Amino acid sequence: EVQLVESGGGSAEVGGSLRLACAASGYSYGCMAWFRQAPGKERERVAAIYTGAGGVSSPPSYADSVKGRFTASLDNDKNTLYVQMNSLKPEDTAMYYCAARPGSLCPYVAPGFSHWGQGTQVTVSS
Repeated sequence: EVQLVESGGGSAEVGGSLRLACAASGYSYGCMAWFRQAPGKERERVAAIYTGAGGVSSPPSYADSVKGRFTASLDNDKNTLYVQMNSLKPEDTAMYYCAARPGSLCPYVAPGFSHWGQGTQVTVSS
């Protein structure tokens, strides 16, 4: 059974930084991603990393809204996905979710993912 546990959310000021972590268990290869969902909006994929069965990971893929500000990374030894969020903006305020999909696809949309963490709130204030 795949389990995902997020940590690291909280509050930051505009221009500040936060780092989120997602510890995965029961998961070996496939796509891991960060999504976010603000009130009244659809869940949006923020960043994703695909790892093949041989253990080689692709470079992260980012949403245009976070390119140049967010950096995703995957520690395969710890089976943990991170996202470093810099230059935070009020529009980054959302619940952030870690998602995983074992197998060969790395979907852009939430329904494509089979496993989800409980979410962690990020609030950016001016």
